[in-house]
Amino acid sequence: MRDAENQGQVVSQARSAGNGLARAGNGLARPPAGRHHPSGRYKWVALSNTTLSMTMATIDASIVIISLPAIFRGIGLDPLDPRNVSYLLWMIMGYLLVTAVLVVSLGRLGDMYGRVRIYNLGYVVFTLASIALSLDPYTGPSGALWLIGFRMVQAFGGSMLMANSAAILTDAFPARQRGMALGINQIAGISGQFVGLLLGGLLAAVDWRLVFWVNVPIGIFGTVWSYRSLREISTSRRAKIDWPGNVTFALGAGILLMSITYGIQPHGGHPTGWTNPWVLGGLVLGALLLITFGLLETKTPEPMFRMRLFKIRAFAAGNAASLLGSIARGGLQFMLVIWLAGIWLPLHGYPFEVTPLWAGIYMLPLTAGFLLAGPVSGYLSDRFGPRPFATAGLLVAACAFVGLMLLPVNFPYWAFALIIAFNGIGSGLFASPNTSAIMSSVPARHRGVASGMRSTFQNSGMSLSIGIFFSLMIAGLAATLPRTLSAGLHAQGVPLGVATRVSHLPPVSTVFAALLGFNPVQHLLAHSGVLARLPRHNVAVLTGNQFFPHLISGPFHHGLIIVFTAAALMSAVGALVSLLRGGQFYYEDGPASAGPPAPPPATQNGQANGQPSAVPAGRSAPPLPRDTGVT
Repeated sequence: MRDAENQGQVVSQARSAGNGLARAGNGLARPPAGRHHPSGRYKWVALSNTTLSMTMATIDASIVIISLPAIFRGIGLDPLDPRNVSYLLWMIMGYLLVTAVLVVSLGRLGDMYGRVRIYNLGYVVFTLASIALSLDPYTGPSGALWLIGFRMVQAFGGSMLMANSAAILTDAFPARQRGMALGINQIAGISGQFVGLLLGGLLAAVDWRLVFWVNVPIGIFGTVWSYRSLREISTSRRAKIDWPGNVTFALGAGILLMSITYGIQPHGGHPTGWTNPWVLGGLVLGALLLITFGLLETKTPEPMFRMRLFKIRAFAAGNAASLLGSIARGGLQFMLVIWLAGIWLPLHGYPFEVTPLWAGIYMLPLTAGFLLAGPVSGYLSDRFGPRPFATAGLLVAACAFVGLMLLPVNFPYWAFALIIAFNGIGSGLFASPNTSAIMSSVPARHRGVASGMRSTFQNSGMSLSIGIFFSLMIAGLAATLPRTLSAGLHAQGVPLGVATRVSHLPPVSTVFAALLGFNPVQHLLAHSGVLARLPRHNVAVLTGNQFFPHLISGPFHHGLIIVFTAAALMSAVGALVSLLRGGQFYYEDGPASAGPPAPPPATQNGQANGQPSAVPAGRSAPPLPRDTGVT
């Protein structure tokens, strides 16, 4: 088996009528010593447990966004104070950054020491970090640093879960059911990002510590369940840890993503930090370290990041499409929350302090689209192949972004709900078959690292999208907001000097105010004392629900057009990449698969069944080129 694999041969599984053993090349593929094929019941246990863990981990990536006002009030910090913007950003970005950096290393460790072992440890770390977060003993900056630090520890546990869950499912399910299983798991994870918005609003309204306590009983239950029920199916293969690869990747990806995070913050009178020498230097250094990492991985006998997997077209195209789709989708929830919480909901009579919660509620059609399309798409892709569904999903998402561009700022809700539901359907159509295609295209012994690589592209896309979309939005606001804000404030009796000074404050404060449910005008004018000197009528207008939304709607819509244009283009390019992935492709090499993906491919051109299986539904196909193999 291993010799065939080292020659770049991909082994296609065929069912034996007599004993059910998998014939591969010239020999019989039997389970490793002491291990067994997964039973029919076990695969559903694995699906249930990994779906719970993925939902828990991704809910926590977004639950803090809505809860930030309550969290900062609880620890006694003003999140919109320029001195505290870094705390605010790291509370949001720290979790995403750690998961983006560590999932590959932890997936590789799963291949080496057992996927279930690393996965179970992830449950423990995540649960203990949740307890520590809920017990934050400090206030002020110390309280913020405690939360940021343990959010990163929590992300470390979440990375263990994310890196190995898809590999565990790929081991447990036969190829003909992987699309369905991975679809349910993937959609649960993605929808968790939006469920977190709603859950955070509900819990933070009671007590900010509940935002972290909610994970504790789930984590304890999941930990006990996984330790009692999950078992190793694949054979772990001990190897030396690739320290040069781990260090260069962690430093390169970390510095690059940190530089993007700081690029959102204002610098030297500019609305963003892209002119900051430290940001520019970090981008260059991070890119150079990642290039060095790529070169090292091609020379290392046991690399962390298996570059040769990119010779498999289904793997390479699937990850490239995932990155583009993740960038397009990642900033969407932030833009929609700002749109709803900062403009639409106040215009419809909702007080600013409750707009984050209602923004989560009004975004439920997006989550419903995910939940509807994901499992259905996964099931159908098992029968008809992943390419048409993954490609169509990104095209539907691109059309939905165009639809959002065409909406007026004060839209009819039915139109908004319909468009974001189609966006969710498009993302659901894409995510399930794309994940299945990626995980089914690699050898069983590399599924852990492949799952980590897949998660890295997805999580990096999320982090990149926040940096890119926020920068585009802030740049769009900076071009028009100061003039509009100054004129509007002065028309309500605010002295011209105060109006001019306030209007030239960094737009990022205005954006975060809308995101967090603050009344931006009241917050901007609070320190000037001008509200105490204005007539009561003018104060009521300035601090009411209508003034700020009407004022910002024009500049904000200008920024939205830029952001959604970029998202539509990325989705369209991702669809093109997805189209180039090739036909349905399974890499079958023994006990990791519990059943055949399709009827055995016929021998063609004198070749035996030892070549890659690229099998569209219901018929066999000629072997793929030899460069799809992995050594």
